Amino acid sequence: MKKIENRSTPFAATPKPPYYAVIFTSVRAEGDRGYVQMASRMVELARKQEGFLGVESAREEIGITVSYWRDRESIERWKTDAEHRIAQKYGKEKWYTAYRIRIAKVEEEKRFESK
Repeated sequence: MKKIENRSTPFAATPKPPYYAVIFTSVRAEGDRGYVQMASRMVELARKQEGFLGVESAREEIGITVSYWRDRESIERWKTDAEHRIAQKYGKEKWYTAYRIRIAKVEEEKRFESK
């Protein structure tokens, strides 16, 4: 898993539940066509959004990006952000052959990290 935060762990620093998770599962189309640059920009922009808590991402045959949010209102604001809307449009046009977005309320979290 690629580290996405400049910390010693690849996990998002989420608070004690409850909070929300937006699970974006995708299948990429061939070629980059600006994807890596836009994906980095979206993480940078999301970090500035009110209610954003963190993000975790991995890619093999499918990509899974989970972003964490304080509440549903924060998710809705992010969904309608103007720059994010452009990325959504390009995603459908050139970056993905398929994707799913699922929103879940996190009610419990268990942790383990060896020392």
